[in-house]
Amino acid sequence: MLIVALVLAVIGLAALVTAVVTSNELIAWVCIAASVIGVVLLIVDAVRERSKGDDEAAPAEADEAETPAEFDEEYPDEPPVSEQSVELDSESDAETTAVTEQIDDEVADEDRR
Repeated sequence: MLIVALVLAVIGLAALVTAVVTSNELIAWVCIAASVIGVVLLIVDAVRERSKGDDEAAPAEADEAETPAEFDEEYPDEPPVSEQSVELDSESDAETTAVTEQIDDEVADEDRR
Protein backbone atom coordinates (compact mmCIF):
# COMPACT_ATOMS: atom_id res chain seq x y z
CA MET A 1 0.00 0.00 0.00
CA LEU A 2 2.90 2.33 0.69
CA ILE A 3 4.26 1.62 -2.78
CA VAL A 4 0.90 2.58 -4.31
CA ALA A 5 0.93 5.83 -2.30
CA LEU A 6 4.48 6.54 -3.51
CA VAL A 7 3.49 5.92 -7.13
CA LEU A 8 0.50 8.23 -6.69
CA ALA A 9 2.81 10.90 -5.27
CA VAL A 10 5.06 10.64 -8.34
CA ILE A 11 2.02 10.79 -10.65
CA GLY A 12 0.68 13.80 -8.73
CA LEU A 13 4.02 15.61 -8.99
CA ALA A 14 4.28 14.91 -12.71
CA ALA A 15 0.68 16.06 -13.22
CA LEU A 16 1.38 19.23 -11.23
CA VAL A 17 4.39 20.12 -13.35
CA THR A 18 2.48 19.35 -16.53
CA ALA A 19 -0.54 21.36 -15.38
CA VAL A 20 1.61 24.39 -14.57
CA VAL A 21 3.52 24.21 -17.85
CA THR A 22 0.50 23.64 -20.10
CA SER A 23 -2.07 25.56 -18.03
CA ASN A 24 -4.43 22.60 -18.41
CA GLU A 25 -7.18 22.46 -15.79
CA LEU A 26 -7.92 18.78 -16.35
CA ILE A 27 -4.35 17.79 -15.53
CA ALA A 28 -4.47 19.97 -12.40
CA TRP A 29 -7.53 18.03 -11.23
CA VAL A 30 -5.68 14.76 -11.90
CA CYS A 31 -2.88 16.05 -9.66
CA ILE A 32 -5.35 16.87 -6.89
CA ALA A 33 -7.09 13.50 -7.20
CA ALA A 34 -3.79 11.57 -7.09
CA SER A 35 -2.72 13.50 -4.00
CA VAL A 36 -6.00 12.91 -2.17
CA ILE A 37 -6.00 9.18 -2.97
CA GLY A 38 -2.37 8.90 -1.81
CA VAL A 39 -3.13 10.64 1.50
CA VAL A 40 -6.17 8.41 2.09
CA LEU A 41 -4.04 5.31 1.44
CA LEU A 42 -1.39 6.51 3.87
CA ILE A 43 -4.01 7.13 6.58
CA VAL A 44 -5.57 3.69 6.03
CA ASP A 45 -2.14 2.06 6.23
CA ALA A 46 -1.29 3.92 9.44
CA VAL A 47 -4.59 2.87 11.04
CA ARG A 48 -3.99 -0.76 10.07
CA GLU A 49 -0.46 -0.69 11.53
CA ARG A 50 -1.71 0.82 14.77
CA SER A 51 -4.49 -1.74 15.18
CA LYS A 52 -2.06 -4.52 14.27
CA GLY A 53 0.34 -3.29 16.96
CA ASP A 54 -2.46 -3.14 19.54
CA ASP A 55 -3.49 -6.73 18.74
CA GLU A 56 0.08 -7.97 19.23
CA ALA A 57 0.58 -5.96 22.44
CA ALA A 58 -2.65 -7.18 24.09
CA PRO A 59 -1.51 -10.82 24.68
CA ALA A 60 1.85 -9.64 26.01
CA GLU A 61 0.12 -7.34 28.51
CA ALA A 62 -2.13 -10.21 29.61
CA ASP A 63 0.90 -12.44 30.27
CA GLU A 64 2.57 -9.70 32.32
CA ALA A 65 -0.59 -9.22 34.39
CA GLU A 66 -0.69 -12.92 35.33
CA THR A 67 2.89 -13.14 36.61
CA PRO A 68 3.50 -11.40 39.94
CA ALA A 69 6.24 -8.83 40.13
CA GLU A 70 9.36 -9.84 42.03
CA PHE A 71 11.03 -7.30 44.29
CA ASP A 72 14.31 -7.45 46.12
CA GLU A 73 13.53 -6.77 49.75
CA GLU A 74 17.11 -5.97 50.68
CA TYR A 75 17.80 -2.29 50.32
CA PRO A 76 21.25 -0.71 50.60
CA ASP A 77 22.12 1.20 53.75
CA GLU A 78 22.93 4.35 51.81
CA PRO A 79 21.23 7.59 52.80
CA PRO A 80 18.82 9.16 50.31
CA VAL A 81 20.33 11.18 47.51
CA SER A 82 19.26 14.49 49.04
CA GLU A 83 21.27 13.78 52.23
CA GLN A 84 24.32 12.74 50.18
CA SER A 85 24.21 15.99 48.23
CA VAL A 86 23.98 17.99 51.47
CA GLU A 87 27.05 16.21 52.82
CA LEU A 88 28.95 16.85 49.61
CA ASP A 89 27.89 20.49 49.62
CA SER A 90 29.09 21.02 53.18
CA GLU A 91 32.45 19.40 52.37
CA SER A 92 32.90 21.49 49.25
CA ASP A 93 31.88 24.63 51.20
CA ALA A 94 34.53 23.91 53.80
CA GLU A 95 37.19 23.45 51.11
CA THR A 96 36.07 26.64 49.35
CA THR A 97 36.23 28.59 52.61
CA ALA A 98 39.73 27.30 53.34
CA VAL A 99 40.98 28.21 49.86
CA THR A 100 39.34 31.64 50.05
CA GLU A 101 40.98 32.35 53.42
CA GLN A 102 44.36 31.29 52.05
CA ILE A 103 43.99 33.60 49.04
CA ASP A 104 42.89 36.47 51.31
CA ASP A 105 45.99 35.94 53.47
CA GLU A 106 48.23 35.97 50.39
CA VAL A 107 46.62 39.18 49.09
CA ALA A 108 46.98 40.82 52.51
CA ASP A 109 50.68 39.86 52.58
CA GLU A 110 51.18 41.38 49.12
CA ASP A 111 49.43 44.59 50.17
CA ARG A 112 51.77 44.96 53.17
CA ARG A 113 54.80 44.85 50.91
